[in-house]
Amino acid sequence: MVKSILVKSLLTLSLACLLPLAHSEDTLSQGVEKLSPEIRKLLQKEMVAIETAMKEIVFYNASGNTEKISQVAKQIKESFILKQSLTSEQKHQLHTLLPSDFIQQDKQFHYYAGMLQHVAAKQKPELISFYYGKLFEACSSCHQAYAKHKFPNFNHSKIQEDHEH
Repeated sequence: MVKSILVKSLLTLSLACLLPLAHSEDTLSQGVEKLSPEIRKLLQKEMVAIETAMKEIVFYNASGNTEKISQVAKQIKESFILKQSLTSEQKHQLHTLLPSDFIQQDKQFHYYAGMLQHVAAKQKPELISFYYGKLFEACSSCHQAYAKHKFPNFNHSKIQEDHEH
């Protein structure tokens, strides 16, 4: 009897914890999907520009060109396309339709880009690698949360387990 009550309590607690996650995951993907086609196209262009920049940083780091790393990191920090191309109405749309966690992750990403720019300008190779890693983690974290439809290989439970250990 006590075992039965314990099992029921654990199941109820598990469901109570999982339901908000299921809802929030659905809300997260809907936030990006609710954006206008114009903004989604700009966001895709931004992602391609960031992907190219991340590859350039690897090349410049391998060749010891910290000046170029700093320049590319600055471009990432300042956003290649979004900040330059959005109208104030589109910026408002981004801030009202996207979940606050998405906005926070974006701010963190741009912070890391700024730090990468700074340490590259100071020619600190160990910190260049550190902040490049932080940028890479930020990309992966955001893609896992908001772009599973484009990156289906992310295994949410496996990544969560890795963070807990």
